Amino acid sequence: MTNMIFLVFRTFFITIMTVGMMASMTEFRFGRRKLLWIMAVYSIWVVASSLVLLWFGGELLLLRLFFLTISVPAIFLTYWAANDAPAQAVFNYATQILVSTLSASMIRWLTEILRLSGLMNVLLMCTFYLTLIYLEWRFLRRPFRMLIQVMPARWGILTLIPCVFCGYLILVSAWPGSYLENEAQRVYVYAAVIPLVVVYIAVFKSLLAQYRIQMERQSTALLTIQISALKEKVHRIKEVEESIRIQRHDLRHQLQAVTKLLAQGDRDAALDFLDAAQKRLDEQKVIRWCRPPVLDAVFSSYFDQAQKQGISVEVKISLPDDLPVDEGELAIVLANALENAIHANLALPGNQREICCKMVGTPGIMLEISNPCTGSISFDSSGLPVAQREGHGLGVQSISAFCKKNGAVCQFEQTDGRFRFRLVL
Repeated sequence: MTNMIFLVFRTFFITIMTVGMMASMTEFRFGRRKLLWIMAVYSIWVVASSLVLLWFGGELLLLRLFFLTISVPAIFLTYWAANDAPAQAVFNYATQILVSTLSASMIRWLTEILRLSGLMNVLLMCTFYLTLIYLEWRFLRRPFRMLIQVMPARWGILTLIPCVFCGYLILVSAWPGSYLENEAQRVYVYAAVIPLVVVYIAVFKSLLAQYRIQMERQSTALLTIQISALKEKVHRIKEVEESIRIQRHDLRHQLQAVTKLLAQGDRDAALDFLDAAQKRLDEQKVIRWCRPPVLDAVFSSYFDQAQKQGISVEVKISLPDDLPVDEGELAIVLANALENAIHANLALPGNQREICCKMVGTPGIMLEISNPCTGSISFDSSGLPVAQREGHGLGVQSISAFCKKNGAVCQFEQTDGRFRFRLVL
């Protein structure tokens, strides 16, 4: 009976630590209280199911069925509480289960070889799991979260890797008997570590290469936006200059016409003629939103796009000639934010479409872009909006990368039916 209690405790402890490993790489959509309730219910299930399996079939039956009774419910519950896509979630959780299973088995084998007590086994596992959870949280969480944002697809085939290895380990370790009692089975179990390490190194190298390709594509796309905005601005300036040249050419004829009207004593007609000429000149006036040329080009491009889509634009911009950051990088941030605001407005009726943009350059750069929005927006633990569709979210990640590089602070929020993006540098 004492041994059964220890086995149940050991199983429960390994399960809780494995869930901790899963959580270290996961963004949850539920609050802490709800997560604790889910964990409490799951813990009761783990203890009860383990007791039943140990009672009817001993440790061998538990070894054969733990993946179905413990691991699968953990994967389901964690996915239900998380923001990840199914393929990404299964890859993450199955990998954590695989690492946990192999590690717990090796620690147990080591304690048996050294003839250590059950308490020492638990202490060694506690040290190992807490260290691993910290390392994952500290060094792997951020790259992994960025990776799944930048690469939302192509994870389906990768989920087969941890699932196949888990199936292999369960089969080899539990049939025909327990690997703890059969030296050959134990060799087959631990021999899987070598190909496992090789496969995961190859996988992560491939993911890293794809990540770099995606980032290069993003940088190219953003640079294209910037160049396009500049070209459009130059084109508009040329058009206005040509129009003004024509207006100047026609000025002599207009003066002659006014002189003739005044000579005839038709003062009202002369004034109307001059007023119409003034209006034509005003229509050709170049709108300059700010002094830095690249930012001015981006503002012009996206405000023109917004107005063509029936989106009203309210703008208050005051920027100096010299900026504390690279003008091109800041232009990319503005392009991303304004593009997101335009897309959000397109889902609204025409009379509700609006973009408010406020930006000042002293004492520091402060930017706020807001727009009305429909529906609820989810935010991750870092306060960044979670992409609702595959292929989206790159702009937010680019803004976040800019802030980290330049020591800026950005904030995204949804209040009173409006979405607001703020940046302070």
